[in-house]
Amino acid sequence: MNRVLSFRFAIWKAGIALFALVAVLAASFPAGATSRIKDLADFEGVRDNMLIGYGLVVGLKGTGDTLDNSEFTRQSLIGMLERLGVNTRPSSSTGTMNLKPKNIAAVMVTASLPAFSRQGTRIDVTVSALGDATSLQGGNLLVTPLLGADGEVYAVAQGQPSTGYSAQGAAASVTKGVPTAGHIANGAVVEREVAIDMARMESVHVSLRNPDFTTARRIAQAINAYYGSRIAESLDPGTVRVAVPPAFQGRTVALLTDIEQLRVQPDQQARVVIDERTGTIVMGENVRISTVAIAQGNLTVRITETPQVSQPSPFSTTGTTATVDRTDIDINEESNRQLGMLQQGVSLQELVNGLNALGIGPRDLISILQAIKASGALQADIEVM
Repeated sequence: MNRVLSFRFAIWKAGIALFALVAVLAASFPAGATSRIKDLADFEGVRDNMLIGYGLVVGLKGTGDTLDNSEFTRQSLIGMLERLGVNTRPSSSTGTMNLKPKNIAAVMVTASLPAFSRQGTRIDVTVSALGDATSLQGGNLLVTPLLGADGEVYAVAQGQPSTGYSAQGAAASVTKGVPTAGHIANGAVVEREVAIDMARMESVHVSLRNPDFTTARRIAQAINAYYGSRIAESLDPGTVRVAVPPAFQGRTVALLTDIEQLRVQPDQQARVVIDERTGTIVMGENVRISTVAIAQGNLTVRITETPQVSQPSPFSTTGTTATVDRTDIDINEESNRQLGMLQQGVSLQELVNGLNALGIGPRDLISILQAIKASGALQADIEVM
């Protein structure tokens, strides 16, 4: 009996040691590059809404619109004053209404209404000059209704915009930021809510931010594996439909909370993004090339003009002072550039190392990548910004 217990105890100790060894080995290898569904996709209907409005900023220090050049500002001023009970009709003595204030500017007001914003909550707004005003500094935005795409008023904005500044003198000027645009933190009050009844939803659509067939299928598989039933299916590269299970009827928020925390490994298309203005190059890890030989060199011609003055001898009665041209021409063909060989199917790191070995800069690297793509040896798309 004691031998049997001793044998079982030895097996138990060996199992513990094997489990510890597996845990150590698993910790020594990096995990897959997985991401939460929350970071890869959005839920349909849960989004911001763009708002826009037209208003007036008053109280400027002589930096407002010129009413002779901005008729819309004049009409807006007259309409606002008449709504407040101020008579703007021409007087009988002069026959004209001389409105020439320099402290008012017409502006466009924009904002983003977050999803599930309730009445009374506040949102930020951006104010931008519409006329020829030179600065909105020190001004105050009057009550401005903000409209949605359906023409309804969803928020009302008012407040003092925070802008840049500009100062100038007779021979110099200093400008920080953009004086004709400003930001008002919590400058608008939500007056209308966007109705979203999530409790009555029978299905939810998951919209991928970067549509991809493989990623959409992996998201559906992860959701089905978590709940143990086929409640999710990929409709297209950018949409996964999830049917609300009976256990979550009326509790859609709890369902979405579980789904957005699931992790999947996203797939992406091999792509090279090039910004020619700044010389920036971004390559994905799936970029591959076929066997190709690369040589790169530039012809540089440098011409230096060094004029010299030729003068006659001292106390000489003949000869005049003249300017003699001296030209130095230097031609550099960069013959030290060598032919580099990149083997088929090299990784991104090997591709970068091979191109760096040629001693080229970002501008030349852009030309080389475009030439490799033109030859058909680059298995990736090139996107030029």
